[in-house]
Amino acid sequence: MDFELAEEHRMLRDLVQKFVRNELMPLETAVMAREAAGQGAYLSVEERTRLDAVSRDLGLWSLDAPEAQGGMGLPHVALVAVNEALGSTVATYTLPPDSPNLQMLAATARGRQIDDYLAPYARGETVSAIGISEPGAGADPAGMQTRAVRDGDDWVINGRKIWITRAAEADFTILMALTDPARKARGGMSAFLVDRDTPGFNVLRRIPMLGGEFTYEVALEDCRVPGWKLLGEEGQGFGPMQIRLGTRRMEMAAWCIGAAQRALDMLTEYAPQRTTFGQRLSERQSIQWWVADGATRVHAARLMAYHCAWKLDQGQDVRTEISMLKVFATEMAQEIIDQAMQGFGAMGMTKEMPLNILAGRVRNMRIYDGPSEVHRMVVARNLMDTRGAPA
Repeated sequence: MDFELAEEHRMLRDLVQKFVRNELMPLETAVMAREAAGQGAYLSVEERTRLDAVSRDLGLWSLDAPEAQGGMGLPHVALVAVNEALGSTVATYTLPPDSPNLQMLAATARGRQIDDYLAPYARGETVSAIGISEPGAGADPAGMQTRAVRDGDDWVINGRKIWITRAAEADFTILMALTDPARKARGGMSAFLVDRDTPGFNVLRRIPMLGGEFTYEVALEDCRVPGWKLLGEEGQGFGPMQIRLGTRRMEMAAWCIGAAQRALDMLTEYAPQRTTFGQRLSERQSIQWWVADGATRVHAARLMAYHCAWKLDQGQDVRTEISMLKVFATEMAQEIIDQAMQGFGAMGMTKEMPLNILAGRVRNMRIYDGPSEVHRMVVARNLMDTRGAPA
């Protein structure tokens, strides 16, 4: 394996880092003020509109979209540094389109779905969401209760979904439902394309989360979906859903690396300037060890991320590695950010610094797309083949 990025990918990395430094970082003060006021740590419509124009002019849209839909078709390896840079700021911005749902659509969309959903999404013209989790089911897809039943040429969906990002803003939601409850995730789960204005698709509430983020709860009440909006094969939704989840876990790892590096950089810059009891913080062993161990763990996480991305690009099985990476990167970032907050003392506890938002977002990521405990279980199961072990 070559440990050097290709020249065009290094150029992309440098371009995105410059975009983050020049366009996103200056917006952090406003984002932190909105979060402190209880409005969420989000960009305003005006800010996002300007960023859309700038990033599009820079050629940063549709990076991993299929070339057939006008995208660049970049590999996962190229996106690690892109997402690391984006994860280093609390002025959160997604370069259109959002990769996880894009990859799921690209793997499953057929016929009219390509023209009506995949193509405009790949061009960054639409926003999507995905509905997987349910109240009481959480990370266990076998606990899913939402049902989709045939009615003539249509499907009628009933159930409830929760923890959906962008449900109220998305043009459409990829909705997971059981079409064969007896088989559940093993041949009984299907995916559907549900437009925002579909009767019976009801956004119930917005749920405030840590890090100034929001998710939504949605109720499906006799939600009628035309048959052609079944995404992929009936009963075969679990596999494509895993493509989507794997892509998001790769993103999360890179975001965590970026957040941890930002916190570590803040601490290493501050420690030599701060004196307590006649000694600089940088001269204290506890701070030195935090910095040394933090730098080591960031380096390890970065190598893990690139290796996992490389295996994905080679078409290899990464189920074990991606679970390892999800656990390691999120927990690594959580500890480094916490140590940076501790190093800054009372100032580290304020909402006048980005550390509290970074900490909240990383804490969310230890739950999103599979909690650490589930991923540890996956790693152990894959290594020891415990599926058939007696209780």
